[in-house]
Amino acid sequence: MNITVIGCGRWGSFITWYLNKIGHQVTLYGRSSSKHMQEFYRNRSNGLITLEETVTLTSDLSAVNNSDIIVISVNSQGLKPLMEEIKEVQNKTVVLCMKGIEIGTGKRLSEIAGEAMEPSNKVAVWLGPGHVQEYLSNIPNCMVIDSEEDEVKERLVREFSSDLIRFYYGCDLIGNEVGAAAKNVIGIAAGMLDGLGLTTLKGALMSRGTREIARLIKAMGGNELSAYGLCHLGDYQATVFSEFSHNRKFGECFVKGESYGDLAEGYYTVRALTELSESYQVELPICQAVFEILYQNKDIKTILEQLFARNLKNEF
Repeated sequence: MNITVIGCGRWGSFITWYLNKIGHQVTLYGRSSSKHMQEFYRNRSNGLITLEETVTLTSDLSAVNNSDIIVISVNSQGLKPLMEEIKEVQNKTVVLCMKGIEIGTGKRLSEIAGEAMEPSNKVAVWLGPGHVQEYLSNIPNCMVIDSEEDEVKERLVREFSSDLIRFYYGCDLIGNEVGAAAKNVIGIAAGMLDGLGLTTLKGALMSRGTREIARLIKAMGGNELSAYGLCHLGDYQATVFSEFSHNRKFGECFVKGESYGDLAEGYYTVRALTELSESYQVELPICQAVFEILYQNKDIKTILEQLFARNLKNEF
């Protein structure tokens, strides 16, 4: 398959490496001003991933016109303006390998992509656990591909699967997208617990976090059981505990008063989730606590004490 990957950060470059490794013809697009793209132009490496000569590098977005598949891995809040740039494409399958919810509208990323393009294009999402560092060490994992089109899911699962990544068929686009986005917020909360020396509370965080996200998924029209699948609970090991998790590390650095320069999508997602909480009248106590700490400068220890002191009857 002829594939263009948009986004030359950690995941975009890994996806490029992976799809090339399993035999596809891959082009990596990044803006010429991107420091990551400049590194790839200089020596085909960003210090973590080295791309084979068979991978084409470009800063010309028109490359998408020559592709069967367009894989997008960019900042979730930047998806809408990107889609405006490629909205004229036709007969493509756009695969979103990114997690988030748009602030202000509460739209899922597949909704944003689908609304921007004409009907001949199809949209899918690529979600689930795993870290680039582990994949590069040949440690396998399982992920999910979901779409409103069964034929699209079947084609992508067939073409993208390998011994390194086994893909499962998603059957709940709403639940998978919301669950995947929300797990980054739980990751930030986990990092805050780590930073405060309260790692033992992660068990309560995980059980209660999964349940509150399940309630939101159900209210939005999805299957609440999706919260217990790979998109959310199944991604906790990679997000809540891993040293490689950007969101967990961000939360830890935040409570320690340390700066953190890498993208932590949960920072933006928690704002969108509090908006959805109000719109759907679903209580999201963990998300609300993280929001108050990050956006309202509430005292971290006070907020967490209030969170874990909630009436036991309100756990589920």
